[in-house]
Amino acid sequence: MSQVTRDRFVLAIVILFLWQLSTAWLKLLNPELFPTPLQVVSLLLEDRLVFAKSLISSFNLLFWGCTLAALFAIPLGLIIGWNRRLRLAIEPVTNILGPIPPIVYIPYAIAILPTFTLSSIFVIFIGAFWPLFINTIAGVEALEKGIVDSARTIGVSKKSMLTNILLPGAMPHIISGGSISLVLAFILLTAAEMIGATSGLGWYVKYFSDFADYPRVVTGIIVIGAVVLSLMSIYNKIAGYLLRWRK
Repeated sequence: MSQVTRDRFVLAIVILFLWQLSTAWLKLLNPELFPTPLQVVSLLLEDRLVFAKSLISSFNLLFWGCTLAALFAIPLGLIIGWNRRLRLAIEPVTNILGPIPPIVYIPYAIAILPTFTLSSIFVIFIGAFWPLFINTIAGVEALEKGIVDSARTIGVSKKSMLTNILLPGAMPHIISGGSISLVLAFILLTAAEMIGATSGLGWYVKYFSDFADYPRVVTGIIVIGAVVLSLMSIYNKIAGYLLRWRK
C-alpha cells in the first residue's frame, strides 16, 4: 500500500469517526436531516435494486452524451486548430457559446425534443462538447510548428496528419479537456434527472427530497459522490495509459 493510499484511508476513517460521533453518539446534528453511517448502509442495502436501476439509467445518458461530444469535438478541434483561417473565423462563435452554462438549455431541450432521454443526451452533449473542443484546438496550437512543417514537407496526407501528427500531439490537452467534460457532464446529468426523469441518481435525490426523506437524500448524495470518484479514477487510469509516452 502506497503512502498516498494510506493517507486517504486514514482520512476516510477520520471522516467516518467524526460523522458517527456527531450523529449517533453525541447527537449534535438533527437526526431527521443527518443520518448515521449505519442508517446509510442500511438504506444502501434496502434500496440496492433502485440504485442499480438508477445507475444503469444514468450511465446510459452519460455514455451517449459524452461519446457524441468526443466524436464531434475532437475531429472538429483538430481540423479547426490546424486551419488558422478557419480558427480565426470561428473564434467569436466559440467565445459566445462556450461560456454559456449548459444547464440553461435543460428546460428548452425538454420542451422541443420528443423524449426526456434525448433532451438529457443533448444537454450532456453540449456541456461535454465545449471543454473538449476548445482544449483540442489549444492542443493543436501548442504543437511545435516545426513538426507540422516537416510533415508537410515530406508529403504526409491530410488523414495521416490528423491521426498521426496532430492527434497524438494534442492528446495532453484533449485529456485535460476530457476531464473537465466528464465532470460537467455528470453535473448536467444529475440536474436534468432532477427536473424531468423517472429514474436515475438525480431523480432519486429529488424524489425523496420532495417527501422530506433526508436520510435517503444523503444516501443518494453519497452514492453520486462515489460514482463520480470511481469514474474519475477510471478516466485517470486511461489517461495515464494514453500519455504513458510522456514518462
